[in-house]
Amino acid sequence: MLETNDLRLFDEVAREGSFTAAAELLGYTQSAVSRRVAALEREAGGPLFVRLARGVRLTPAGEALRRHAVAVLERLDRAEEELAAIHRGGGGALRVGAFATANVWMVPQALKTFGERHPGVEVRLSEGLSGRLLDRLDGGALDVAVVSDYPAGLPSAAETVLLLEERLLVALPSGHRLADREVIDLRDLAEETWIEAAPRGRPTILTAACARAGFTPRGGPRVAEWTGKFGYVAAGLGVTLVPELAARAVPGDLVVVRPIAEEGPRRKVYAALPEVPLPSALAFVEILGQ
Repeated sequence: MLETNDLRLFDEVAREGSFTAAAELLGYTQSAVSRRVAALEREAGGPLFVRLARGVRLTPAGEALRRHAVAVLERLDRAEEELAAIHRGGGGALRVGAFATANVWMVPQALKTFGERHPGVEVRLSEGLSGRLLDRLDGGALDVAVVSDYPAGLPSAAETVLLLEERLLVALPSGHRLADREVIDLRDLAEETWIEAAPRGRPTILTAACARAGFTPRGGPRVAEWTGKFGYVAAGLGVTLVPELAARAVPGDLVVVRPIAEEGPRRKVYAALPEVPLPSALAFVEILGQ
């Protein structure tokens, strides 16, 4: 097997055309270089240099090996540079996953700042539900995941950093009987149809909040995407909870968003990381937390 160090020595001898000159540059004795070249020639199956009165020159086999050696050594040098950049947090790729409403404002703003501070890092973004993002993180397909405990808690015990806790507002059709109120009492929504897509059979933030208010929410159309929920609300088919992060995307002429009185429902947003995170992932999470 051809060793990397032997290929470097071989390339230096070929460049200098002399065992003695290569030995001086590499800090070896001339006899040590001769022995290592002889061992390399045995591995290669034949002579790589023609020994001359003054110096050496490559044989045809030596010319062929040097072409490959140069390519291999250049790739290894680039790999070392890239790995060093990754470990410094200044290069390589950062695979970020985020749930939909985090992509309304929070993640784009953080990515803008991250790109300014770490221009050498290539960011690859994907969107998905929190549970699926955590599965991808556990499987090694993501380096950091921005996830939420809405609607039914975090489905896995990943290493998480709490980024924020925010209110869940209520979205009503613009013509709703309560649309003119500044604040909505959750008990006044006891007879409403709720648009949600929570996992069946599991307690949710909505059911817990409604239980505290003394009623069980009535389920309606199961819609997961926020833009779809707003469409159903605008059509008068129900009401829905809206995180403050998503309130920026509400179509204001068709839907109104109001805070819920007293101890209304809240959700938490986390950054989830693998057990051994990349420096660039830690830097991105720090920016998210700001």
